[in-house]
Amino acid sequence: MPSLSHARWPLLALAVAAFAIGTTEFVIMGLLPQIAADLSVSIPRAGLLVTGYAMGVVVGGPLLVLLLVRMPHQRALLWLMALFTLGNLACALAPGYAALMVARFIAAFAHGSFFGVASVVAMRIVPPQRRAQALGLMFAGLTIANIVGVPGGALIGEALGWRATFWCVVVLGLIALAGIVRYVPRLPADSAVSIRRELAVVMQPGVLIALAMTVFGFGGVFTVFTFVVPMLREVAGLAPDRIAPVLVLFGVGATIGTISGGRLADRGVIRALLLVLTCLIAFYSLLPWLLPHAMLAVAGVFVLGVLGFAAGPGLQARCMQQAEAAPLLTSAVNQSAFNLGNAGGAYVGAVMLEAGQPYVMLPWAAALISIVGLGLTLISRYLELRPASRSSRTAAG
Repeated sequence: MPSLSHARWPLLALAVAAFAIGTTEFVIMGLLPQIAADLSVSIPRAGLLVTGYAMGVVVGGPLLVLLLVRMPHQRALLWLMALFTLGNLACALAPGYAALMVARFIAAFAHGSFFGVASVVAMRIVPPQRRAQALGLMFAGLTIANIVGVPGGALIGEALGWRATFWCVVVLGLIALAGIVRYVPRLPADSAVSIRRELAVVMQPGVLIALAMTVFGFGGVFTVFTFVVPMLREVAGLAPDRIAPVLVLFGVGATIGTISGGRLADRGVIRALLLVLTCLIAFYSLLPWLLPHAMLAVAGVFVLGVLGFAAGPGLQARCMQQAEAAPLLTSAVNQSAFNLGNAGGAYVGAVMLEAGQPYVMLPWAAALISIVGLGLTLISRYLELRPASRSSRTAAG
């Protein structure tokens, strides 16, 4: 088994793929005004492209994992990255709104299963004591996408049109494909994986509650973030050339939130989630009063990145805690749960705006979604403690 230094190039190839996927997932928020104007649709309708992508992840993640579970890992990654690249090519060439929606759905189909398979590869090519670092290096691509890819894509879209951004993602996808061919080793599939066993584990009540926690714990973020660009323009009064630096700030906040959220979750997953979700609810309640003031709105976008993404590691850890016997399918299904939250949050925001609600009402909806997530976290904790309390009463009796 190679050391971490020998695995650097395979991990870099996977990180480039993660960067491409992260960019295409989130960059759409920075392109909403251009897409809406070019395709003659409203901004709320353009915002449903976030929902379309997320639903592609929801459907594609578990389905493709089940189809590819017996395939050698490198070949599976190549098929998934090829599908992603073709989907983004279709986005760049889409003649209208419906075609773009279908293309986003296709591009997203490979998202969840790619990270499921890539996580297994990253852990198999390094010694056991280096696995966490290997995963961190691979997922660094997603972090860099938030800091560089999303605002960079927004700048390209502002200067050259939104289609140019998708052409850039296509190039990234081709680079990732070349890197996977050249550097990722040809690892065989795990013959011990049982599809029936993994499905049975995922359907357990504790796992289903953990998945619901992910949906509602993260969904509120996208009720707000999906429409952050028109919100900053129309409510905070920021000029278009000031938007990209604010998106960089969001990416920095998301990175800080992911790192700090992981450290909090290491000390206690449920306690970390209760703290972060409570802070999120309080923040959403304050945000309507911050948005009309440019500097406070910018600070609010940073805090949204920190608090929103601080919940991610705890939600992922809780799901894996509840489904240790089915890591491959659970990883893909939890990616689907995150994106179901993204889809639902974006859809709620779009419906509210189409109904004539102002942008400042979106944080209130986000707060309600997070309250549901907080309640599910308390239920999960209660169900976990109940057998222990019963056992202690039986022993005392």
